[in-house]
Amino acid sequence: MKIAVIGATGTAGRKVVEQLDAQGHDTVEVSRSKGVDVTTGKGLDEALAGVEVVIDASSPWPSEDADIGEFLAGVTRTILQAAESAGVKHIVYLSITNIDKPEVAKFDYYRAKATQEKVLAQGTVPFSIVRSAQWMEFALNPAAVEERDDEIIASDWNIQPIAVEEVAKVLAEVATSTPTHRTVAGPEPIRLPELTRLLMTARGDNREVTASEPPLASLGDGSLLAPAEAELLGPSPQQWVEAQS
Repeated sequence: MKIAVIGATGTAGRKVVEQLDAQGHDTVEVSRSKGVDVTTGKGLDEALAGVEVVIDASSPWPSEDADIGEFLAGVTRTILQAAESAGVKHIVYLSITNIDKPEVAKFDYYRAKATQEKVLAQGTVPFSIVRSAQWMEFALNPAAVEERDDEIIASDWNIQPIAVEEVAKVLAEVATSTPTHRTVAGPEPIRLPELTRLLMTARGDNREVTASEPPLASLGDGSLLAPAEAELLGPSPQQWVEAQS
């Protein structure tokens, strides 16, 4: 099957490409490094020629003066229009758990991701949404973790992280199935500073990890934890960090 992976060089995209290649699919890597810009549509029509399924694992970011919601909605419209023109039969969109909760939607980026889901629903291409909890790799994400010479400051998010490799497996599985929606998370909750601390310890990094107040209460009060419908997929945080050392 010919499957395009948008965001193929990103954290999730790389793992998805590995999964698809291992399964023998004809994988088309779509990224700026391959000459495709989903923010403008440059090269997208050519990249999707003959493609049956599109997996959107991209995470483009706007310039400082742009509205994140409008920007991401525009990106999804561009992808959707190109997919419709190319005769794509199925779009698989990587999203985030709980973004339909009002308290979580106060976070601009998460609200924008929810808008992208709505844009997909307005198109004519059958689609699947895979909502993922935050990834284990979030342990050092600059969006919530600041590394300094002598310490690391991690925002006190309460999360139920999943290894991105497990997310990639689900995306590849959904891409080769009939359209459906799935929600995935890790097996157990952990606070972000503790996840960061576990990773640093496993790496032999002795910098102190300090917790800071999250920008929104909902990021730390349990609103991000796995909803009832989520599939809980290992490894645990401890198992994951041990594999990184």
